[in-house]
Amino acid sequence: MYSRRLLSYVSRIGRGSRAPGRFDNGKTFFSTTNRNAYPATINATSLSSSTYRKSAKFFVAACSVTAAVGTLAYCNAQANPLHAEETVSFAGRKGTESERTFIMVKPDGVTRGLVGEIISRFEKRGYKLVAIKSLVPSRQLAEQHYGDLRTRPFFKGLVNYITSGKAPVVAMVWEGRDVIRQSRAMIGATNPLEAVPGTIRHAFSISIGRNVIHGSDSFDSAEKEIGLWFGKPGDLVSWEPVNWNWIMAEN
Repeated sequence: MYSRRLLSYVSRIGRGSRAPGRFDNGKTFFSTTNRNAYPATINATSLSSSTYRKSAKFFVAACSVTAAVGTLAYCNAQANPLHAEETVSFAGRKGTESERTFIMVKPDGVTRGLVGEIISRFEKRGYKLVAIKSLVPSRQLAEQHYGDLRTRPFFKGLVNYITSGKAPVVAMVWEGRDVIRQSRAMIGATNPLEAVPGTIRHAFSISIGRNVIHGSDSFDSAEKEIGLWFGKPGDLVSWEPVNWNWIMAEN
């Protein structure tokens, strides 16, 4: 009896518009101007007992629908486990499908429009992107990232280059079986003149100082670098493509 009126009311509330409900005699019993809708006070002396009972039934029905919608939303959230990852190890579990590596497209790669090409190579290799962002790193972040090179003569110039702001870097985390070792093979040697044909640096790098991309070289490095760049809760997203287990199966 009340289904059509109730659906109309809920629809209007969802749009945040005024949604008065009226009795057959024209008396308004619901009124709102925003999403925080409350029933207006009903004056029992001005309404018949039959009309009052109608309003009470309508209000109970509205509360029931609200509870049902909330329950449905909760169930949907539980059934779709796309969520921010909270894991003990930033680099996942070594040697498994959850292994992760840190990849950074450097300012020269971003300037030359190579981000899409690099992402495509990792996707085609079967790896899963679980984090990505574009930023100009702070000097502190760059110095922490390249801390193992601090004693090298090119350290200052490298930090200046990464933090110059002439172009951002694109930082990413990729996940998949043996991704740390395999991504290093995909990237190629630091010096593009020594890189194997088919690797990213052989195909796109201009010089050793503009070699397009960085990738973690060990599990420990991946753990450190992912923690530096994506260490906040919610930075890493755990998700599974359709048929992922079948795709990753060995037989």
